Amino acid sequence: MTDLFAGLGPPLPAREQLGDGAWLLHGHVLQHEAALFAAALAVAAQSPFRRMATRGGGMLSVAMTNCGKVGWISDARGYRYDRIDPLTGHPWPELPSLFGSVAREAAMAAGYDALAPDACLVNRYEPRTKLSLHQDRDELDLAAPIVSVSLGLAATFLFGGLQRNAPTRKVRVESGDVVVWGGASRLAFHAVAPLAAGEHRLAGACRINLTFRRVASPA
Repeated sequence: MTDLFAGLGPPLPAREQLGDGAWLLHGHVLQHEAALFAAALAVAAQSPFRRMATRGGGMLSVAMTNCGKVGWISDARGYRYDRIDPLTGHPWPELPSLFGSVAREAAMAAGYDALAPDACLVNRYEPRTKLSLHQDRDELDLAAPIVSVSLGLAATFLFGGLQRNAPTRKVRVESGDVVVWGGASRLAFHAVAPLAAGEHRLAGACRINLTFRRVASPA
């Protein structure tokens, strides 16, 4: 009998280490994929996706919104967190309970204490959009890890070191995958390569990324 699985190679490990304190959790939230996607759309219904301006006068490639106690924004004044959505003039939508539980559990699966996020950046990638190499360093609490959830089209995630010119590792992230980084890698540079065109059964021709952060310092 022909082996139908011949040539497919070994299954992916549940956890793949990207660096010191950085892990890719394959398919970790796949069972919640539809619910997470629906919750993200509900957030965007209250605070719509938008492309934000940069301090240098350009525009971010990726459309985004936020939920939680504070939201990340960018404009001519620079990068910062604020409790008010500048587009609506209202506080950002509350963090959905599923978002909080997913962030806590993923942090623990990567070896960290349960994360209590107070901010979630919701990014929408369309074909050819990307996220340039950068650090997440606008948070007061750098002891808490970053938890990044992928939904929709697959993407190429680049994970580097503490210097911008450090070598980067390229990994494919699928819908339901989670990347968690903290500790020695908390300020690692990272990016998302231009998104390839495709079609996902839930997200259509886009990718949704949920990035959970602990912004405030612990009391």
